Amino acid sequence: MRVARFAGDDDPRFGLIGDDGGVPTVAVLKGDPLYAGIEFTGEKIPLDDVRLLAPVIPRSKVVCIGKNYAAHAAEMGGEAPAEPLLFLKPNTAVIGPGEPIFYPSQSEDVHFEGELAVVIGRICRDVSPTDAAKVIFGYTVANDVTARDLQRSDGQWARAKGFDTFCPLGPWIETDLDVDDLSITTTLNGETKQQGSTADLIHKIPDLIAYISAAMTLLPGDVILTGTPEGVGPMEVGDEVSVTIEGLGTLTNRVVDRD
Repeated sequence: MRVARFAGDDDPRFGLIGDDGGVPTVAVLKGDPLYAGIEFTGEKIPLDDVRLLAPVIPRSKVVCIGKNYAAHAAEMGGEAPAEPLLFLKPNTAVIGPGEPIFYPSQSEDVHFEGELAVVIGRICRDVSPTDAAKVIFGYTVANDVTARDLQRSDGQWARAKGFDTFCPLGPWIETDLDVDDLSITTTLNGETKQQGSTADLIHKIPDLIAYISAAMTLLPGDVILTGTPEGVGPMEVGDEVSVTIEGLGTLTNRVVDRD
């Protein structure tokens, strides 16, 4: 099922994407399915009549994996690390489809990084790779926006990866998906910049969950960004960047000045 979070009259609401007589619709849920389960209100809204938001706002953290594709590690000037390279983004970096990415005045080299994201479904720690599927709620599309010059100058990645709007997620969460070999494509103003496959992940998702949960407890709604293929590059104010993952959909955002 596809779980969407969308703008309502008051607080954001949740629903399941479906089809009603050939018209894409959102079947509205009574609450956040991560915590309240699946219970319908009976209301259905045409998908074209809602504004999709980030499908999840992590309660605690976004855990990211660096250099998890060999070709991307090479384009960054090195080899892939033997163990997963972890860093964090704050949940204040999360935005949804169609929302602007703010170009910070502190940087002159902001890059796109299209990625597959994993959404955690329940509290867990010390998860074995064989049990990893039990703690996954679903998958979505992500853009690990990075101020590349600050990443180099700071010597660590918290600021370069953590600006507000630097973690677009969407357009929804797919709960039933085989992610072993999905194409990932990033376009900039319609021109293809990244073309890769999740088959090339060095550290696979079950191993990532095991590695991360051995260090920190994962909570419902926490998000794991699994790494980006080669082809990362700069975005400028006015550019439109889209990340498409097979079976998931397309996440599109425009870059604007940060006032």
